[in-house]
Amino acid sequence: MERILFILNGAPIRVSDAILGAAGFAIVLLAILVLGRGARGRSSPEAAERQRALERGMVEITRQNAELAGRMRSVAEILGSRQADLARLVSERLDAVGARVGTGLEASSKTAGEHLSRLNERLAVIDAAQTRLAGLTEEVVGLKEILGNKQARGAFGQGRLEAIIRDALPERAYAFQYTLSNRTRPDCVIRLPGDPRLMVIDAKFPLESFTALKEAAGEDARKQAAARVRIDVAKHIHDIAERYFIPQETQDVALLFIPSESLYADLNEYFEDIVQKAHRRNIVFVSPSLLMMAVQVIQAITRDARVREEAHVIQAEARRLIEEVARLKTKVAKLDAHFKNAGDDVGQILASIERIARTGERIDRMDFAEPDPAEGAERLKAAE
Repeated sequence: MERILFILNGAPIRVSDAILGAAGFAIVLLAILVLGRGARGRSSPEAAERQRALERGMVEITRQNAELAGRMRSVAEILGSRQADLARLVSERLDAVGARVGTGLEASSKTAGEHLSRLNERLAVIDAAQTRLAGLTEEVVGLKEILGNKQARGAFGQGRLEAIIRDALPERAYAFQYTLSNRTRPDCVIRLPGDPRLMVIDAKFPLESFTALKEAAGEDARKQAAARVRIDVAKHIHDIAERYFIPQETQDVALLFIPSESLYADLNEYFEDIVQKAHRRNIVFVSPSLLMMAVQVIQAITRDARVREEAHVIQAEARRLIEEVARLKTKVAKLDAHFKNAGDDVGQILASIERIARTGERIDRMDFAEPDPAEGAERLKAAE
């Protein structure tokens, strides 16, 4: 496609149009010149002079037209080169812009992918936390139902008690729902080493009055609930003392298991008179942590008693171990003697190899002289 030189009256003028126009103008001038020469013979000398001037003007116009055509060709070439440079520059700029845009899009895509990945991880964590929260909510609801049901609450306290006892003591050291001689069945009894009497643990702590105390709105309601707590706990202490203290069969101290640390703290903080009344009846309130400590002490006592009972077995095993060590010492001494004998034999073998090597060297040198007397003595000593 040709370059447009300029626009004349709204019409674009190209390089080819300018060249054709210049060529047409030159043809018209030549036609005028030819016509002037045909009429020169019939004109006056002044006309002839005008004719020559006109010819000179035509020659000048032709020359200028040629120069103009050459300049227009130069301009066209320059414009063509500039157009190629401009196209190359535009192409380079477009390539650079495309590369930057591509790099930016790639970086943005990578960043977006990383953000989406982290977002998915966080969503997964949130889903897991929501699942755990839902499970915890169900457990709380179940615990509330258990605490609202008297029989289920007793089973809950019994379950916690059994879990603590089973984890710390051997099976022969405790029993659940054991029947005493008076036909009563405590929740748990523990057999202490060296003492035939049983330690009783009760897990049926009254909780309804404490629940009413926490739910009380006014001061009067709180006082009534506190009075009910004192009555219920005192009655339960009386029942334990009447049922589970049997001479020569049970210990003089019984444990009342409270399956909640907060309930144990409230009882010791707001109902000190109840705690003192229980102590006077040889009944001790224990929370889960205190019960575990007591069980660990019992476990240590049981272990020491078992060690004392099995002391003769331990002594017998120690004697057998000492005998085995003595036999091992004898075997090691024999092995050491064998190693020493083997060392002497290896030294003699090395001496024989040295003599054989020297004899081989003499044979290689064709030296058949008498051997050294010291070497003969060494041979005799090795033979012995």
